Amino acid sequence: MMIKNNKTLLLKKLLPALIGAALLLFILGLALFYIDAQFSLLSLSLASGLTLGGGIAFLVLLKLNSQLNQTDAKAIKAAFNVTNSAATHQGKTKPRFIGPQGKKVCLIFTMIIVSIGFLATSHYAANSITTRWDVTASQQHTLTKNTIEFISTLKEKVELTAFYVGLPPKYLQDLFKEYERLSAGLISTQIIDPIENISFAAKFGNVVSGAERKVIVQSINGRKDVDFSDDVLTEEKLTNAIARASSPPRQVYFLTGHGEYSLANTDNVGLSTFKQLLADNNINSKPLMLGITQSIPADCDVLVIAGARTELTTQEDKLIIDYLTAGGDALFLVEHTIVTTPDKPLTAEQLQQNPSLNSIINQWGLKVKSDIVVDLTNHVGDDVGSPATKNYQKHKAITQGLDYTFYVRPRSIEMLAQRRPSIKLAVIAATASTEKSWAETDRNLAIQYDQGIDTPGPVPISYVVLEEHKEITASPNKVQAPRSDTRMIVFTDADFLTNVYINQYSNAQMGLNIVNWLAETDYQTFLSAKVIKVERLDLTSRQKRQVMVILFFSLFFFVIVGIVVWLKSKQH
Repeated sequence: MMIKNNKTLLLKKLLPALIGAALLLFILGLALFYIDAQFSLLSLSLASGLTLGGGIAFLVLLKLNSQLNQTDAKAIKAAFNVTNSAATHQGKTKPRFIGPQGKKVCLIFTMIIVSIGFLATSHYAANSITTRWDVTASQQHTLTKNTIEFISTLKEKVELTAFYVGLPPKYLQDLFKEYERLSAGLISTQIIDPIENISFAAKFGNVVSGAERKVIVQSINGRKDVDFSDDVLTEEKLTNAIARASSPPRQVYFLTGHGEYSLANTDNVGLSTFKQLLADNNINSKPLMLGITQSIPADCDVLVIAGARTELTTQEDKLIIDYLTAGGDALFLVEHTIVTTPDKPLTAEQLQQNPSLNSIINQWGLKVKSDIVVDLTNHVGDDVGSPATKNYQKHKAITQGLDYTFYVRPRSIEMLAQRRPSIKLAVIAATASTEKSWAETDRNLAIQYDQGIDTPGPVPISYVVLEEHKEITASPNKVQAPRSDTRMIVFTDADFLTNVYINQYSNAQMGLNIVNWLAETDYQTFLSAKVIKVERLDLTSRQKRQVMVILFFSLFFFVIVGIVVWLKSKQH
């Protein structure tokens, strides 16, 4: 009798879970019928087996649960009658502070309070917590890190006014909201229909046109207009416009008169693309012929020597050295050495071509050598003399986030032991390979590593120089203000920024980063527009039904769990 009672008790405990499992199997069988788009209950299939088995088991277990509950109810009623009779006989009853009905009211009231609290908490979190999760493949709803860092540097208020005829697109509204959200109130935005608000548009000097789409960026320092009539408004265009309107442009001068690469040249060997990229980043470029001006302009933020093919004069060397000593900044793009074959020895004139500019560079602890860097494992195309590399020194403003860059026949650079203690040097880029790269000293194209003669890899091909100038005490009672720090970058290649190569790999970003750092701007450059792809997921009809089952099955699962909990509560 005791064993039988134990088995019955165990069955009672397991019965709610068994009923839930049976119902789950029954629903799963129906789901499989729905996915296969055919209903055949008597067929020999998994769907029919689950449906019949689950349905029969559910009915049987439900009937068994009902019988056990009736038996328990009779036993409880008999016990209650005996207890109630004894209590009445003794004249003692225990008063209840809260009856069954009161408990239900308290439970309902508690659930309402908890629900209201949940809604209030979630609403507050949604409006106050700035953490966001953009699950799109191209992060199209999230601003880039460069833009976020730039917005954090804003000190003056900026107004963005978009003119858009008709209903503005959702992407434009989202883009404006992101700028507002990240600017902590410094950026305000509005989208205006110039046809509906002709008088407002007239304040900006606009000619009302149904096809016009424009953003006007205004700050205390000026105004910039961005036209996006023919294309979508990109984050890069908008951020560049904000940068231009909120700060004065930097001025870069490119030295001319020695065969340097030309800013005006639109051919493969020109720098016109680089000039435009600089302009897009609020940096103006002008040519400078020192042989005529005999001075470096006072508004020069960066002096660039891009591939001089002939030697600079002694006077020009002195002007540049004085400029750097006074705290000027410069970029040296040294052109490669001339190479030949054994049957065509180099002439004296050829040996003088593409000078190293060491007469200037040596003053800051560096020496450009007359060799050619080769890398047998990491190079572009079939040219081992065009090494591609990601071997960068960590530098937040210059190399962070860069992919490969490549250089056409660069030279090696070495540090000089004798240099001023105030000079700090660091490699920007070096060859990627250690064992298969070196600096080849043989200019007859005999590519073979000679130990003790050639420089083993990884070979540095660019350096950054920083010389800090501290304040000077001119007299006991007078302190002279310090000069600005001298910033200098040396690359032993200029071809990587020419029109034919600049848009390959990360060459353009490297060029923009180094000029931006030299110009001492407080934000990183903005380069390529983020391409927004609207990808469509095409599903077969069967896959669509599977998705529907997954969506609705979660709802049925919670229903089944609720039934199991309810059945367990009835046991008590």
